[in-house]
Amino acid sequence: MPQDQEGGQTPEGLKDFAAGRTRQERLPDAIYQRDQVVARVLHPEIDLKAKEIRIGEVYSSDELLIPDECEFQKYRIQIQRVGYSSRIDRAEPHKGRILRNVSADILGYIEQ
Repeated sequence: MPQDQEGGQTPEGLKDFAAGRTRQERLPDAIYQRDQVVARVLHPEIDLKAKEIRIGEVYSSDELLIPDECEFQKYRIQIQRVGYSSRIDRAEPHKGRILRNVSADILGYIEQ
């Protein structure tokens, strides 16, 4: 890991410890909070004019704190609306908490 002159870690050396990836190597379908994967998404639609991301399904979201700011791809986002929430999908119980028809505001870009 890159270090500065005092032996501390440099910003480009920050790790996503949950997946062992640097910020630049993050998973494209993951939502992050506190540099950890807290959910995965299916069917995201990014609308830059409306500054909004609409997501068909968010799954494995047990660790996701909905009122808190998140990071998705290169965006800082905050979830505003959830159309439907379910704890168990009988067809796919491994997905954990599932949120459908999710809308999130784009707050800005992640600083690299």
